Amino acid sequence: MYGKNKKRIMTNSSQVSYFTLTAYLDSGALKYLYFTVVAFLYIVIVTVNVLLIVVICVNRSLHEPMYMFLCSLFVNELYGSTGLFPSLLLQILSDVHTVSAPLCFLQIFSLYSYANLQLSNLAIMSYDRYLAICFPLQYHTRMSPFKVSMLIVLTWFSSFLGITLLISLSAPLQLCGNIINKVYCDNYSVVKLACSDTTVNNIYGILGAIFITISSVTLILYTYMRILKVCFSGSKQTRQKAISTCTPHLASLLNFSCGSFFETAQSRSNMKHVPNMVRVFLSLYWLICPPLCNPLLYGLSLTKIRIIYKGLIFVKCRCLMLKLRQGSALVKRK
Repeated sequence: MYGKNKKRIMTNSSQVSYFTLTAYLDSGALKYLYFTVVAFLYIVIVTVNVLLIVVICVNRSLHEPMYMFLCSLFVNELYGSTGLFPSLLLQILSDVHTVSAPLCFLQIFSLYSYANLQLSNLAIMSYDRYLAICFPLQYHTRMSPFKVSMLIVLTWFSSFLGITLLISLSAPLQLCGNIINKVYCDNYSVVKLACSDTTVNNIYGILGAIFITISSVTLILYTYMRILKVCFSGSKQTRQKAISTCTPHLASLLNFSCGSFFETAQSRSNMKHVPNMVRVFLSLYWLICPPLCNPLLYGLSLTKIRIIYKGLIFVKCRCLMLKLRQGSALVKRK
């Protein structure tokens, strides 16, 4: 009897073609307000990140290792935001919050690779600051254009490869349900629905998370310990350089770490006593706040980017004034 029931469950599980996202609130007419707010956030994120990417790519004075790593960071934030916001906007307007299985796994791939890339990019940026501050005379030799390119390519390739293996383990699982208690798809929720053995998935997920976290955190802690040592024993100019370039990096790291902690805590813990709106906010923080805040942090903190911004604003204002003068002159002639 047990064998027949299990066989029936396995047969039904193979027919799961979509997932239902149950964290969406029944907001009625307010859904249009939520849609407008989320759409505005997405437009702002795309605008500020694209603007910084264009500024770095177009200006030769910014073709330095630090700005190339920043460009990689901003591209990743565009990538991660695109993996979340279009689906989120559609689900807000929809009355039935379902997503097909292929699109669900595509979103898992996008969001998980974004997380890996974000942490890896921040770790490499800390290594870059370590070389720039502790070995200023050897910096351009140690951080050559070829090495910068290889680090960026290796970061993206390894993240994509790791998450591809994760998806290849999760996609074939026999599932006994299709309910995901979130506003987007995540691998942990899918694996919890499995009625087949998930030992390999759990081991790979835990080992992968431990490896990327420990390797990145170890590199960041080591580089900043060395930077602090140089700052305490160095000149005032060295300390100012360290503060001006490391402050936005530390703020970005803290912002993403807090968001990742919120997401991990609310995914792994029993959060039924917490209001649904708070749970949704905690699950979205790591996907919205870093892409929104990082361009503003670096755009306002780094002198070269700030000077270019001021130059662009000045040129636009001057062009606008010239057009207004030409328009007023034509009116007077008439």
